[in-house]
Amino acid sequence: KSQIMAEEQQGTPLESPLPPVILRGLGDRAYDKRKAAALDVTSLIKNLQEHGEQERISHVINLLAQDFARSRNVHHRKGGLIGLAATAIGLTTDIDKYLQLLIPPVIECFDDPESRVCYYACESLYNISKVARTSVLKYFNQIFEGLCKLFAHVDVGVKNGANLLDRLIKDIVTEAETFDIETFIPLLQKHIKRTKPYIRQLLVSWITVLDAVPDINMLDYLPDFLDGLFNMLSDSNREIKKAAD
Repeated sequence: KSQIMAEEQQGTPLESPLPPVILRGLGDRAYDKRKAAALDVTSLIKNLQEHGEQERISHVINLLAQDFARSRNVHHRKGGLIGLAATAIGLTTDIDKYLQLLIPPVIECFDDPESRVCYYACESLYNISKVARTSVLKYFNQIFEGLCKLFAHVDVGVKNGANLLDRLIKDIVTEAETFDIETFIPLLQKHIKRTKPYIRQLLVSWITVLDAVPDINMLDYLPDFLDGLFNMLSDSNREIKKAAD
C-alpha cells in the first residue's frame, strides 16, 4: 500500500513531500525528464538537510520507495531508482541515518522482470554506495546476493552494471577497517556449489580480494569452500580454471 494512500485512509492531510513537477518528471517515459527531476530531488534534499528536516527527508525516501520503486508502472520504477540515488547524493555525510530506507527498495529491483530496471538498480546502488562508502557494508550479504543474481542475468547491460558495482564494493571492502568475514562465509559456501560460469568467476574474485585484506586470513576458512574450488578446477571455462588454481 502506498505511503500516500495509507495517509489518506488514516485521515491525515494528503500532502506530498515532493512537488507535482518532480513527481511528473520522475514518472515520465523519457530518461532526460527523469534525470532532470532527479537533479531537483538532490537540490531539495540538500535544502532539507541544511534545515535539519529529517522527518521530511524520510518521507521523501518512503514516497520514492513505495509509490515509485515498488510501482507496477515500469517508468515509475526507473524514476524511483534514480530518485533514491539522487537522494543519497543530496545527503552526503548524513546518509548513514537513512540507509535502512534507501537500500532495500533498490535491492528488490534486482529481481525486476525488466532488464532496464535491473540496470538502473545497479546504477542506483552504485551511487548510494559511492556516497555511503563503508557504511553500506552493514548490508554486504544482501548486496552480494544481489550481485550473484545480476552476474547470472541474461542481459549484457545488466552484467556490465553489475561489474561496475562489484568493483566499487570490492574497493570499499579493501578500504574498510573491519569486515565481517564470519557472516560472509556461509554465503560463499552456498554459492560456490553453483555451476554458472559468471557466478564462479565472481566467487573466485571475491576469495582473492578478501585474501589480500591484511586482517583476513582466508586459509582459516579454506575447509569451508575447498570442495567448491576443486569443482572449479574441472570447469570447462579456462579463465575460471586458471583463477581457481
